[in-house]
Order: sequence, then C-alpha cells, then structure tokens
Amino acid sequence: MVKSFFAKISIILDKIKYALGHNFIINTKNNTWVLFSFIKIRVTNRRRQSLIGLSFILIWIIGYLIFALYPIFYSLYLSFFKVKLDGAALQMTFQGINNFKAAFLYDPYFVEILVGYILEIVINVPITIVFALIIALLINQNIKGKGIWRTIFFLPVIIISGPVIGELMRQGATTLPSIREYDIIRMILNNFSPGIATPIQELFDRILLVLWFAGIQILILLAGLQKIDREIYEASMVDGAGPWASFWKITLPSIKPLISVSIIYTVVSMSVFSLNEVIIYIRNVMLGESTDALINGYGYSAALSWLYFIVMVLIILLFVGLLNARKRSRS
Repeated sequence: MVKSFFAKISIILDKIKYALGHNFIINTKNNTWVLFSFIKIRVTNRRRQSLIGLSFILIWIIGYLIFALYPIFYSLYLSFFKVKLDGAALQMTFQGINNFKAAFLYDPYFVEILVGYILEIVINVPITIVFALIIALLINQNIKGKGIWRTIFFLPVIIISGPVIGELMRQGATTLPSIREYDIIRMILNNFSPGIATPIQELFDRILLVLWFAGIQILILLAGLQKIDREIYEASMVDGAGPWASFWKITLPSIKPLISVSIIYTVVSMSVFSLNEVIIYIRNVMLGESTDALINGYGYSAALSWLYFIVMVLIILLFVGLLNARKRSRS
C-alpha cells in the first residue's frame, strides 16, 4: 500500500516536472531552453547550477521585490503628489517638484535639522571607525579570552534599541561625567562657533552611545586582520620595519576595503537609528504633528525621505572617496 502511494506521488511529480519544462513560456529540447518559442538558450552545467542556486533564493527575491523595492519606488511616486488619507482611500494631487522646493524654501526646520545631522555624522563616523580599528587591533594580539572580548564589545549591538537607549540617555548613562568636571565642553563652546561647537557638544554628551555603534565594525575589521598572512609581518621585520611602519604599509592597505564597508555600515546604522532627529521630524510631518506653517502629509514626508536618502548617499561617497583618494593618486 505504501509503495502504491509513493508510485502515485511519483507520477504526479513527473507530470509537474514535464509541465514545467514543456509549456508556452519554456520548452526543453535537446539540452536547449526555448523561451516563448523563439529565444533559445543552450543548457550547460554552469547555467544549470546557476539556475539551481537561483531557485534557492527565488523566494527572497520575490519578497524583496514586493515588500522592499516596490514600497521604495512607490514612496518616490508619492513624493510628487499632495496626499491626503480619506478613510481607506488616498486623495492625490499632483505637485511636481513643489514638495522638494518646499523643503528648502518654506520649511524653517528641515534644513537646520539636516545640517545638524550632517555635522554629527561627519564627526561621529571617523571616531567610531578609529575606535573599532583600535579595539580590533588589540583583540587581534596574542591574548587570552579573545572570544570573551568579542562578546563584550558586540553585546551592545544585541541589546540596543530605541526605548533602551532613550532611557539610558535620560539617565545620563551615555556620557562621561569626567568631561563636564574638567569643563571641556565649556571650553569648546567659548572658543568655537555654534555651528561647530554644538555637534561636538552633542558628541561628548553621547560619546558612549557613539562607541556602542562600533560592535559590528570591530568584528568586520578583526576578521580582516586575522586574514593577513603573518609571514608578511615577519618579512617586514627582517627588512627593519617597526610596528608603526608595518601598520601603515601592511595592515591598513590590507583592510582598506573592510574599512570602506565599515564606513558604509556606520553611516547607515546611525542614519536609520530610531532616535535620529531627521527621522523623528519626517515621521511627525507624515503624521501631521509638525507646525501649521509646514506642508505635511505622506507626499511631503516622502519627498523629505528621498532628500535625506540622497544626503546619506553623498556622505557615504564622500567618506569612501576620501579613503581611496590616496590610492587613486598613486595609481
């Protein structure tokens, strides 16, 4: 009885297999795929293996197209309209680029918040990358308990969330009390312009929060350091190179691609952080919780989101370009 059951299942599967390979879209003939009766593709082992691999990620690709890529481009479409929610329907009035113009000409807050974000990122990202590189170099040394140290520095990545960080910030747990005791912040405020002093003050007020963003970067850079062949360092020592020269001539060039990856990750993670002022402002605009002098609604918030995205991409290109500028000038 069991054999007859499996025999019936086998027949059904064979029919499905034949239908998949012989239909009006695709037809299989003599190791050749015929698409729509006129496109012929010769079947090779490499293409067959690629198709098998593609079938494993096909569900993810479909999900990405439906749940990620489509909403992204739909938000771009909404950015050219004035959108009002009328029950379950959307009332849309075409605005062209007026939403983008309003962000710079009529919105008294967005540009100011965006400039503050840019200054904050320009200061925070290098500090985070340098801190991650230093910790990765220390853990990469011949010390005991490397796994414990990796866990300690990665732990904040696991527990970090908007409510948790918000509560820590309210309790003053993201700053160093010694900084205020030595009047460092007051010295900065007295000697620099507000445009420069304010981001630096916010950095010191949230210095531990900035360092908490370094967990992933530490692991990325540590993995790169562990891949460097130790024989290269031994050869450099024979030639008389010291630790400092080895770092600049061997270590840094070897992990430069991973530094670029870490920069991209740091900019993105800080930009999409739930307590980011730009994100909070865009959300308030979308929900109509901003001031009456502003345009609000889904269309305008979509335009602000795309402007924010463009600025974020430009910042990434700036950092990566500066990192690779020396390499290009040599070539």
